[in-house]
Formats: sequence, C-alpha cells, structure tokens
Amino acid sequence: MAKSYVKFEVSKEVAGKISETLRLAKQSGTIRKGANEVTKSVERGLANFVVIAEDVDPEEVVMHIPTLCEQKKVPFGYLPTKLDLGKAIGINVPCAAAAIEKPGESEHAMKDVIAKLTGKSPGASAEPKQQATAAAKPAAQKPKKEGAAAAPKPQAKPAATTPA
Repeated sequence: MAKSYVKFEVSKEVAGKISETLRLAKQSGTIRKGANEVTKSVERGLANFVVIAEDVDPEEVVMHIPTLCEQKKVPFGYLPTKLDLGKAIGINVPCAAAAIEKPGESEHAMKDVIAKLTGKSPGASAEPKQQATAAAKPAAQKPKKEGAAAAPKPQAKPAATTPA
C-alpha cells in the first residue's frame, strides 16, 4: 500500500540514478541526513534536491516534506526503502530523508534526475531563473539611486540640534 506522502511513483531506472546522484554528492558535495535536517535545509533555502524514503513509519515523520518542498520550489524524489537511502548516502543505517545542499560533482547527474522527474529538459529550468535575475537587477539599482538622492535628510538632524 502506498503511503499518503508519496505523491508520484519513481521508476527503478530513476531510483538508481537518484542513488548514484546521492553517492556522488556524498563524495564531493554536502548532504543533510534525516527528516529534521532536511526540513531545516529546505526551510532555509539551502536544499537543491530532496530524497525521501517510501517506507517511513510512522508517516508523520516525513509527511510534511513534500508539501514544504513544493512551497519552496525544491525538487524532490523517492527511493523505495530507508535502507536504500542510507546506503546511497554512505551510512550503514536506514535514513528517512536526505537533502543535497551542495551537489559538487553530482550537479549534472542531479539536473538529469530532476529533468526526468519533472519532465523538463535540464537547460530549460536554468534559463528562466537567469532571465528573472537579469530583469531584477535594474529594478534593484533604481531604488539605490533614489536612496542616494534622499541623503539631505541627515542634514535636518544638525538643524534640529542647533536650536536646543
């Protein structure tokens, strides 16, 4: 029986790629292990990819993570068992969830997995972010110029102290 927090099925091929991505990230990047660490990583905006085990019991331990990932726009996937997830991140005990914060050498593999999970090409997801950033820069510069023009306000303070 599928757990209520599992929002989609992951094929065995994609699950294998997720495991390989986690192994590479463990060797050259930064990974957070466990439901609490993953939750903090997503909330702080540090997580780039989250993996959740499908056999967590009780479900309440990880039930909030997919919803949180959707809210923060962090891609996530599943591995069939906690033991599979634990082995993929290099520990000998089961693990309910893991988050890749710094992908290291696994960056390309991670983008490929995300593309397979979302159905988008790896390059397509990066381009809109760059365009949005470029559009935001001129808007951020305009208030700075207006803020520089508002510099005469500090001159009013010395005038207020002179009559006293």
